Amino acid sequence: MGIFSSIKNAIWGEKKEEAKPAAAPAPAAAPTPAPVAPAEPEPLTEAQMHAHIAALPDADKFNWQTSIVDLMKMVGLDPSFANRKELAGELGIEGYEGTAEQNIALHHAVMNLLALEGGKVGGMLAD
Repeated sequence: MGIFSSIKNAIWGEKKEEAKPAAAPAPAAAPTPAPVAPAEPEPLTEAQMHAHIAALPDADKFNWQTSIVDLMKMVGLDPSFANRKELAGELGIEGYEGTAEQNIALHHAVMNLLALEGGKVGGMLAD
């Protein structure tokens, strides 16, 4: 599991596979119904996403809204340069050196990808 997956799972929770009941034998002549695609979850607003993250334990002790280091600390990850560089690589950010501008861009990328995974981000966080 990658760094981003760890962040995502800490914020949105791990997706658990649904328990499948044992299949009962189908009658031979009964037509098989077409599978129904699961409904897409309703997108979250930026305020709803922030409220969800803010409700995490100790979220008020971190500047997770703008700091990749604080976001990683809040979810229990080591925010070392090596881990941030690995995260940057996972997100397709090349040449990460840990500058302030790159940390801002990394935070921005993480928040946008989190939005795709669990909600919708707008405002300064959107591309």
